[in-house]
Amino acid sequence: MGGRREQRAVTLGDVAAEAGVSLQTVSNAINAPHRLAPATLARTLAAIEALGYKPNRAARSLRNQRSRLIGVKVEPARADHADLLHDQFLHALSVSAAERGYHLILCSAADEREELAVYDELLRTTAVEAFVLAATHRDDPRNAWLRERGVVFATFGRSWDGDDETIWVDVDGHAGTEAVVEHLVALGHRRIGYLGWGEDSDVGRDRRRGWLDACRAHGLPTRGLEAQSDDDFALGQAAAGRLLDRSPHPTAVVCSSDTLALACVRALAARGLSAGADVSVSGFDDSPSSALTTPGLTTVRQPLHEVARALVAHVDTALTGQQAGPRHTLLSPALVPRESTVAPPPTTKES
Repeated sequence: MGGRREQRAVTLGDVAAEAGVSLQTVSNAINAPHRLAPATLARTLAAIEALGYKPNRAARSLRNQRSRLIGVKVEPARADHADLLHDQFLHALSVSAAERGYHLILCSAADEREELAVYDELLRTTAVEAFVLAATHRDDPRNAWLRERGVVFATFGRSWDGDDETIWVDVDGHAGTEAVVEHLVALGHRRIGYLGWGEDSDVGRDRRRGWLDACRAHGLPTRGLEAQSDDDFALGQAAAGRLLDRSPHPTAVVCSSDTLALACVRALAARGLSAGADVSVSGFDDSPSSALTTPGLTTVRQPLHEVARALVAHVDTALTGQQAGPRHTLLSPALVPRESTVAPPPTTKES
């Protein structure tokens, strides 16, 4: 005699598909019906009744008590990494959350599957109201998972696959590397190389396009003037070496991170060359080490406090049902010139 098969619980996504509306509309029909047009509300409620959808009353009760908790995953420190971007961002987010009366609840996970399991546990066992995500990428499963459950979230990093529903704040990497090239051109450089991440990095592609577009705008060569590496010091040093060993080598190297820039500085030293005096080098992220190295590293600073304030503001308006303006914020970075970028040596300077 066969056992009784349990039916799958009806989700917000099922209701949205049945009614032909967005997940946010279903959430509004349950939690803020006054925000919907009468016809939309009626259609959504009819779908809820037809499918027998049962909202999680316990979770709603917790949300209505306004715990003002925002969940954030903490990234582990890496010995092969110069950038402390996540640590700086986390501090900025904590300050910005406190300014609006929110608090962060931190969690850790080895990968995205484990991250979602941690989110599920937090939603079941705590009063967390929303999440802030980082390290976004195409087909990010976290977005769909949270939206399916009607959970408010915002991401540091744009939706790379064009998902207009996701609330995101990002920094314009294209503009950052473009500004570096403009700076180098003004110094007299004509052979400007690029040391960047692989094609699987959406952020890396964005920063590479800034270098490529700026070089093309000035009629500068790019063929044979780039190398790729993971964001790892040893691998970056090897990739920089391959770029520097080409003849003629670039008079300047634009790097997609401070880690790769410092790796390039080390590769130059191994060849008896100096950053700045022989080959100009620039990074990205303005990590603490960039100002302490010799020479000081020219880099691009991300406005992390602005990012954090915008993310918390987006979360707040979404939680209070006031989301009416743009759901996306793209911020401009700032060039930080230091001694690692100077005019090219007279023997290599082109007229």
